[in-house]
Amino acid sequence: MSGVRGISGFIGVAALLGVCAPALAHHGFGRFDPRGEFDMEGILTGLDFVNPHSYVYFDAIGEDGELTPMRCEMRAATVLRRSGWSPDMFEPGVVIRVVGNPHLDDPTSCYVETLTLGDTELLRYQQLTDASQEFSGNRPDRLASGERNISGDWAQEQYLIARGPDGSGGGLVPKSMVGGIESGELTMADVPPSGWGGQRVTFTEAGQAAADAVRAIPPSENLRAQCRITSILFDWVFDGPINRITQRGDTITFEYGRDLVRTVYMDMDAHPADITPSRSGHSIGRWEGDTLVVDTVGFEPGLLGGTVAHTAELHVVERFSLDQETMSLRRDYVAEDPAYFTDQYAGYDIVKPADAPFAVDECRELTYIDYSGAGGEAE
Repeated sequence: MSGVRGISGFIGVAALLGVCAPALAHHGFGRFDPRGEFDMEGILTGLDFVNPHSYVYFDAIGEDGELTPMRCEMRAATVLRRSGWSPDMFEPGVVIRVVGNPHLDDPTSCYVETLTLGDTELLRYQQLTDASQEFSGNRPDRLASGERNISGDWAQEQYLIARGPDGSGGGLVPKSMVGGIESGELTMADVPPSGWGGQRVTFTEAGQAAADAVRAIPPSENLRAQCRITSILFDWVFDGPINRITQRGDTITFEYGRDLVRTVYMDMDAHPADITPSRSGHSIGRWEGDTLVVDTVGFEPGLLGGTVAHTAELHVVERFSLDQETMSLRRDYVAEDPAYFTDQYAGYDIVKPADAPFAVDECRELTYIDYSGAGGEAE
């Protein structure tokens, strides 16, 4: 497949603030016609099993017998892997039928709702594994040091599409709530916040100007389109990554499935004066009973999520607490930035034992490549 061309650097404040648009736009559906119908058969030619969207490629067979190269968008590799899908399922040469929605501008692209590989039909959100998010085996409640044991692989519960009993309404909900939404026992008002879209915050004049600058950045030129980390808050749960926590005495390491590594120093009472700014910042931690409190400063200017920009003055405090009965690891967080916020950016998210092994899946944003030109090359 053709590769993604490099994207030129930003200028001014936009250079610091490029970030993903709201989650729905990130998922690319804004580039497809939700009312249009796509139904085409052909021969499977390849697969890009990557984040933030996987793509399946096939040669469509026209009525005249001519072949037309096509590519159709699926979910992210990480959530497909968590659902039991694998690249081995997509064997080149097999007959494939794709049903979904057409691209608004590119007649050779589509959004997959259902695909059939040979005799096997697969729905976009189909779960091919019953892997639970419960710890199995003998997991000690505490380490030898007496600290609460929070080490392991963690992931937010998968969010799947669910509709009401009459087939209307609905949206993305945690997997455990799909049945309740579809039966009418639950409504969308019962769905907890995903933590993906950012929290409400009141901006200073400078903060509002920065948010406006973010909105003006073309979607194809944001951080997500370059597969770059947004923030330590947003990327912990966005799109269901699998993360790993490792406790090693004087340090606790947080490895994000989005290819970010944070080290929390447990033997420091204060941050050093000469911190090199980064997206992960500098973190020091302490235990308050069974709650891990992590204090982080030293960020380079960027975004927390949505269009909420921040300066180098950003200060984040996270509190991690584990519910032993439900094996849910809750993170409450508060972020302050006096240059951009008049109040606090606060929220929470919850992860559970991962339903697949930790891995940093390859990230290549292919959404903005146009394959409609001659030869199927990128613009």
